[in-house]
Amino acid sequence: MTRRLAQVAKKVGVSEATVSRVLNGKPGVSAATRQSVLSALDVLGYERPTQLRGERARLVGLVLPELQNPIFPAFAEVIGGALAQQGLTPVLCTQTKGGVSEADYVELLLQQQVSGVVFAGGGLFAQADAPHDHYRLLAERNIPVVLVNASIADLGFPCVACDDAVAVGQSWRHLASLGHERIGLVLGPSDHIPSRRKLAAAHEAARAANAELPDEYVERAMFSLEGGQAAATRLLDRGVTGIICASDPLALGAVRAARRRGHHIPHDVSVVGYDDSAFMTCTEPPLTTVRQPIEAMGRAAVDLLCAQIQGTEVPHSELLFEPELVVRGSTAQVSTR
Repeated sequence: MTRRLAQVAKKVGVSEATVSRVLNGKPGVSAATRQSVLSALDVLGYERPTQLRGERARLVGLVLPELQNPIFPAFAEVIGGALAQQGLTPVLCTQTKGGVSEADYVELLLQQQVSGVVFAGGGLFAQADAPHDHYRLLAERNIPVVLVNASIADLGFPCVACDDAVAVGQSWRHLASLGHERIGLVLGPSDHIPSRRKLAAAHEAARAANAELPDEYVERAMFSLEGGQAAATRLLDRGVTGIICASDPLALGAVRAARRRGHHIPHDVSVVGYDDSAFMTCTEPPLTTVRQPIEAMGRAAVDLLCAQIQGTEVPHSELLFEPELVVRGSTAQVSTR
């Protein structure tokens, strides 16, 4: 018991006596401090005293598909900070290949009696052909959930998303204004909902410009630099001069593919990314990309989650946020050579 008191006190930054008062249900402790002590118990893996087990923990699961893409740590920072301001503690759950699955994380979070869950980025909710039983389990348990970025249609959770159609329209018009006619796309898997939206928007942008987007100008890839390089290599072999990518790592892979083919960026090939994640100003050349408003999106996700935790009904619909094209050095007038 003494060791537990010391660890919890250190975690929260209060005295062991204060922790003892909380655990024994004694007065003289503020509500915020009491919540912090209970959250620390949960985080450290200690069971709550019997009289304190009736309420949900002040923990919120934050489930991310990976941390290699800088956009996901950026979302985690915004969402985690906004949760802390509400007296909630984020529990970061990151998937790894061959590791703990999203469904396994949901089971663990339910065992911890979390107050809610935020799924951010390209989780299984964005893949039409993936298993979704763990989302339905959360709904059955009435656990507040918010999804960040486009989801399949029938999950019934509120969703915060960047407008993929606007993003691709901005990218396409930018490349077209520079004289590019052979514009290719590097997208995620065919069941990935944001990629489906991007493809539909590209076809619409092409029609608006009285142009076409042939099937051979669309390539699919896993969301990685290597995936982008392989997909872009195939597009370059088909003669495209401009490439729109569904993420910044895919775009960096496209830049590498162009260089391996002896092309100069941007004079021979122009590349546009998506996210405006960290360090895209530090690449050579700096990457033209579409910026997701992660600060506004993250805070909106937390607001929706907190409203549900407090018992307020929220629309189970999608809030679309406007992206912004950031023009840098990876796009230029099409070469006439």
